[in-house]
Amino acid sequence: MKNKLIHRRTMLRSVGAATVGLPLLEEMLASTAMAATPTPEAPVRAFNVFFGLGIPAPLQMEGFQGVLEPLQPLSKKLLIMRGVDQVRCDEKGINAHYDGATAAFTAEPPDGEAKSGGPSIDQVIRRTHYPDGLPKGMVPTLVGGTFFRRSRVGRYVHSYNMDGTVAATIQEKPRELFDRVFGGVAVGGSDRSERLKRSVLDTVVEDYRHYTGANSPLGVSSRSRVADHLDRIREFEQRAFAMQHQQENGLQVPPRSAIPHGGPADPGGQGIDITLEELSSEWRLLSDVYALAVQMDRVRFGALTFLAAGERIRLTGDYEYDGEKRWEFDDAGQQNASGDRGCSHEWWHKFNEKKQNEALRAHAHMKMREVAYFLSALDREDCREPNGRTILENSLITISTESGDGRHNDVKRELSGVFHCITGANGRFKTGQIMDVGAEGIDVYNTMLNAFGTQDRLGPKKRDARQIDSIRA
Repeated sequence: MKNKLIHRRTMLRSVGAATVGLPLLEEMLASTAMAATPTPEAPVRAFNVFFGLGIPAPLQMEGFQGVLEPLQPLSKKLLIMRGVDQVRCDEKGINAHYDGATAAFTAEPPDGEAKSGGPSIDQVIRRTHYPDGLPKGMVPTLVGGTFFRRSRVGRYVHSYNMDGTVAATIQEKPRELFDRVFGGVAVGGSDRSERLKRSVLDTVVEDYRHYTGANSPLGVSSRSRVADHLDRIREFEQRAFAMQHQQENGLQVPPRSAIPHGGPADPGGQGIDITLEELSSEWRLLSDVYALAVQMDRVRFGALTFLAAGERIRLTGDYEYDGEKRWEFDDAGQQNASGDRGCSHEWWHKFNEKKQNEALRAHAHMKMREVAYFLSALDREDCREPNGRTILENSLITISTESGDGRHNDVKRELSGVFHCITGANGRFKTGQIMDVGAEGIDVYNTMLNAFGTQDRLGPKKRDARQIDSIRA
């Protein structure tokens, strides 16, 4: 028996519908027998994931035997591109961290301190595939990040509109990111503290009972997926809001994040002291909430940042990977310095390809571990969509950074060999390999856009374009 086609707008009609959302269910996908124009197998999605300071090009040559090791479990679903050149984005007299960070996902230099010279990949795709806007209730663009350097917006924001302005306000606290995605229910007035006394789940519980009960129009697998939502949202509410459901008064106003944010996160550019546990816990909760928003189809475009360009933190703590202690972080102590001179940033300035660079390697490996954590959250079995692929496989996720070197003594070398990695985007790109593309970022990006059928292109209109056919599936 074929399931009846159900439109997303008919489900969860209560006030909570816009705040909780649903995963993509089989019953929401039109078949050729049901509609003359079938709905695509999976929605078009594009996200930019940025990590600060980069991976020196010589270390990239080691593949999964070096700092890229944490990406190996996902290697069949990734295309790692070496030899991507962002030199055209260099501006004389401007720190290469700014140039490289703004070039990531735009292939354009900055336009002042708060703008890019053009749009980012995600927004060009969004403009093409959703010219009239996304479905009602969705977050148009979601930008989040864990970062501690903010002298210029380009250091930490990586989603830009067609005119180069930032595509959305960045949420740097897990609680605020959760509230941006799921916290739109007004209860007892517009006062935020009053609203937070109730779970967003309370507004949709009757709808969930209907769609998971005996009279549900959904199939068995879809009912199971819907039922899983309640448990998953409850889990994230507990983690993000420290909820105590056994209390009669319900949800209390969430406590403040324990780590620095805003101005205190970048005190004069001198850096902050932070433990690996604090850093990882904050990032993982933030990335879990972001991944949950994607899983629930609340967001299809945006950017996520793990540590800003030119990051300045003094990290401490044991670093373990795969059950093995790999390094003991103690940036200030190991460099016998304080302030900015004792920050992890300095390991990149001291990079020497004739030496082991143990501290830099440990930091870069840790960055890849945390990026892989986010990617893995979109590749679980419960993220598998009706076309058989996971959300990770169906989406375009572009991972990049600002630098291919870091020593600040050769701009061309610093903005060449910038690490890039992309997912398959529902079969549009080759995956399962590390490829030496040897191309300008603008040509790589425009090739990616061409695969999505976009009319807009990055960079000057009169520039001779080069298609990088080697990355196309």
